[in-house]
Amino acid sequence: MASNTVFFCKECGYESAKWLGKCPGCNNWNSFVEEKINKKSSSKSNASRGFSSTFDNKSSVKRLNEIVVQKTVRVSTGYEELDRVLGSGLVEGSLTLIGGEPGIGKSTLIMQVCGNLSSKGKVLYVSGEESEVQVKMRADRLNVKSEDILFLSETNISTIEEKIEEVEPKFCIIDSIQTMYDDEVSSVPGSVSQVKEVTARIMYLAKRKGITAIVIGHVTKDGVIAGPRILEHMVDTVLYIEGERFFSHRIVRGVKNRFGSTNEIGIFDMQDVGLVEVSNMAEVFLSDNVNHLPGTAIVATVEGTSTILLEVQALTSHSYYNMPRRVANGIDLNRLSMILAVLEKRCNLNLGAQDVYINVIGGIKIDEPAVDLAIAMAIISSYKNIIIDPKTVFIGEVGLTGEIRSINNFEKRVKEITKMGYTKIFGNKKQIENLKENIDKKVDLIGISTIDQAINYILKEGRC
Repeated sequence: MASNTVFFCKECGYESAKWLGKCPGCNNWNSFVEEKINKKSSSKSNASRGFSSTFDNKSSVKRLNEIVVQKTVRVSTGYEELDRVLGSGLVEGSLTLIGGEPGIGKSTLIMQVCGNLSSKGKVLYVSGEESEVQVKMRADRLNVKSEDILFLSETNISTIEEKIEEVEPKFCIIDSIQTMYDDEVSSVPGSVSQVKEVTARIMYLAKRKGITAIVIGHVTKDGVIAGPRILEHMVDTVLYIEGERFFSHRIVRGVKNRFGSTNEIGIFDMQDVGLVEVSNMAEVFLSDNVNHLPGTAIVATVEGTSTILLEVQALTSHSYYNMPRRVANGIDLNRLSMILAVLEKRCNLNLGAQDVYINVIGGIKIDEPAVDLAIAMAIISSYKNIIIDPKTVFIGEVGLTGEIRSINNFEKRVKEITKMGYTKIFGNKKQIENLKENIDKKVDLIGISTIDQAINYILKEGRC
């Protein structure tokens, strides 16, 4: 069979006969990799794999109003946190991709999910990285025991398809996609063409047989799924497991979901028995320090349907460098620079000669503007060396003119803050006034229009 050398963009899968510095498909530079493909097998496989056989023997044009939509069948994973991220559970016949750094807990979570899914049908666990003994040792550690969990150690996708046809599982786990290969494609496992072809075959099999498939993928040093970006476009759902090496909690975040929202997150805690759901998020992200030192502020952020209270810490100190240091963990560094510029310009604070460090407790990352006010107050608290009342929460976006702008889901945040026992809430004046009649009178709602009003208040009420 004749072979040919082509170049693939590892970001979007764009194919070219020659190397290009800039990809015409996604405009990324230096993203082309060279691979050898088999022309005959590639064209044959692509032509033979369509989705028309899933519904009819022949494709036909239909009126949109004539198409009957049947009720989507969802299966619970046994974990409420994970079900919420998936949009109420796994969809029957769907293909889900789970990514994360090495050792973050991907295989642990999936093994625990297998234990729960086995009560609803046969589960086939295919591993291309671990032997049957290694997988069995993990299952024993996690106390996963079921007669309906089957194991296969294989990397050839053709053999895997034969075994799936033979045992007819309801659920199939592939660990990991980068180790699988198609013997009709001449490139090495994990290459662009291999990942594309193997994923296409798994997806086709899942749709045709109604199998719910979960694929585990490695991530690169940049934190994205290894392989072509087209991999994420092919699957139905993409989940990332995030976490820091020195923290026990893990965050499951949806970045693509054809069957639900991508704004949800699930919180788990890594323990000896595996990943355990965290129902009270305040235990994870709020400090247990009862003394409350200067440089701390509390904010309420919204992730999907969940409201999370987070602690923001700031440290300012005199700089001995020509250019003061700006360090931000958990927030965008550009956002920090903007807030510092507003405090200098609108509040006449000499922060240009200060090193400023910001840290969000728990290792979580925030990208919404509602945290601006809390960051500014933490900086002021450290700079002025005053302690903010630990029962105070700041929520609001800071504009370039120093105004406090309104934010979304304000009422939802306030209700969660009240439930957690906090007694003072700073926010946009208009939103506070619209909400005062519907909130418990025990909570002091303080509406502010500008950043200097909040500063004057904490300078008056704070203590050194």
